Amino acid sequence: MTFPELLRTVFLSPNEPRLRAGWRLLAQLILFTVISVMVGIPAVILMFVFPALTDAMLLALNGIPMVVSVLVARKWIDRRSVVSLGLRLDRQTLTDVLVGMGISVLQIGLIFVLEWRMGWLAWEGFAWQERPVFSVVGNLLLWLGLFVAVGFYEELFSRGYQLQNLEEGLNTFWAVLLSSVVFGALHLTNPNATLISAVGIMFAGLFLAYPYLRTRQLWLSVGLHIGWNTFLGPVFGFPVSGMETPHLFLVSVEGPQLMTGGAFGPEAGLVVLPALGLGALLVWAYTRGRVAGKS
Repeated sequence: MTFPELLRTVFLSPNEPRLRAGWRLLAQLILFTVISVMVGIPAVILMFVFPALTDAMLLALNGIPMVVSVLVARKWIDRRSVVSLGLRLDRQTLTDVLVGMGISVLQIGLIFVLEWRMGWLAWEGFAWQERPVFSVVGNLLLWLGLFVAVGFYEELFSRGYQLQNLEEGLNTFWAVLLSSVVFGALHLTNPNATLISAVGIMFAGLFLAYPYLRTRQLWLSVGLHIGWNTFLGPVFGFPVSGMETPHLFLVSVEGPQLMTGGAFGPEAGLVVLPALGLGALLVWAYTRGRVAGKS
């Protein structure tokens, strides 16, 4: 084998003139890092000058590099259309998003009931008993908007670009597992994060991969992700991956950290497992008859 042929074998896919999956993932990571630096400098300055913009700037620090790097990598490195990531728009799209959000209500509701019945959670009332209704509604809408963005760009990155490239380079099992491990590791920078919380987020990643595998579209996963974050924090009053948000329900949690997740929230506790199991069962029921692509 000549040296050019050796280079071709190492870097290029055997059946098409584009980089192998591992190199594509590395290239996207480099793009993400460069764009993060470009966005990060002005974002940090704005946070210092205008503290009220902190939440929006943190969203931009994560979201813009993820979305831009994925879109550029998909088009120019993967040589595939953006729609091929699972972003086909049709009459099923809105239904998938709304059903995903509906399933998440039942999941968080199950966590709430389990903690309440076990005596780990105390109900203290509604937010409008302490703050003006307009303030409560405004905060709810604000965080819904933020979590819509988070749900989209995290699914685009994890169940979209990473999972799909790993699946092409390895197989479905390893793609789901490795992309979920990375998903958990990315949340180690969150407030109150621990190795246990990273494992909990990894399980959430495994769960969020299931709707994609069933439908080969991202919309159901996006709806689940949006609904999970929104109902977990701004509605039911739990921490969302370590972050406190204004919330509609006033609750206090004092149960064992192993079960409740402590300051990180239910995602770091064993209480999350039955909720993920319920969600998987409901996803299976909803997607019966429309399983697409690889098994």
